[in-house]
Amino acid sequence: MIYENIIQTIGKTPLVHLSKIEKEFNLPFNLYGKVERFNPTGSIKDRAAYSMIEKAIKRNEIDKNTVIVEPTSGNTGIGLAMICAYLDMQCEIYMPSSASKERVKMMQAYGAKVILTDKSLGMKGAEDAAEKRLKEIPNSFMPSQFSNLDNPLAHYETTGREILNDLNNKVDYLVAGFGTGGTISGIAHLFKKENINCKFIGAEPLSSPLLTKGKAGPHLIQGIGANFIPECLDCTILDKIVDISDEDSYKFTSILAKKEGILAGISSGCALKAAIDLKEEYKEKGNVVVIFPDNGERYLSVEGLYE
Repeated sequence: MIYENIIQTIGKTPLVHLSKIEKEFNLPFNLYGKVERFNPTGSIKDRAAYSMIEKAIKRNEIDKNTVIVEPTSGNTGIGLAMICAYLDMQCEIYMPSSASKERVKMMQAYGAKVILTDKSLGMKGAEDAAEKRLKEIPNSFMPSQFSNLDNPLAHYETTGREILNDLNNKVDYLVAGFGTGGTISGIAHLFKKENINCKFIGAEPLSSPLLTKGKAGPHLIQGIGANFIPECLDCTILDKIVDISDEDSYKFTSILAKKEGILAGISSGCALKAAIDLKEEYKEKGNVVVIFPDNGERYLSVEGLYE
């Protein structure tokens, strides 16, 4: 198939039956992984990044001379950098210094300017630095992935619809970690509109149980577990929130690569562990979908992950 530009390749990612993991863990249900590494920059964030920029352009909020300024843990920044490169727009990304080197280099490869902030301040520190910069630049725009409803709208319009089409509207559980909350919230709102009887399970870091215990803390699961509750996360759609340890997230990220041949990021292992644990409460032969947000190649420098 011929595409007119790289933007057209966003989305339409495969839903993979994880049959080997089903057998390994004696799962009673069908387990499917939505493998988002097939997006052009290797992550699900391409969907939200394009949605936020494209819709702002359509509303005449920005033009090609606008400087895009965004705080991000990495993947949204890479998506924004790619889209801005194609649209000939300037892009500045603010992120905690704890982010993997691969992410930083990818953004720079697309021509974005990357500013690293104090890792002890988490994403809040990156947000504050970006807000300060926004006030200094005329004709600048912050997509604000944590509060911009064009983020979950991307998953309402694309990700959720793709899953329903692939499984003929038969989805019993959907499991995902959450950074901005856009993915699980957008999908959930579509499913509810379509009257899909599906339960939504959110996975967060055990050492930063913000939603289950109201406490935020440092953790090693890059891409999820911001130390504040994002506006894009609609907590009312969550049927259950589970806390997954850094160790289990690493372990199941490695299992996913070695058993199914799917090299994904740490948050994928976190969500996979949460999905497998459903066997303790869900004994039926239904369909469970777990979101694998990104490519594992950008985490190869993370010590102990794939060992």
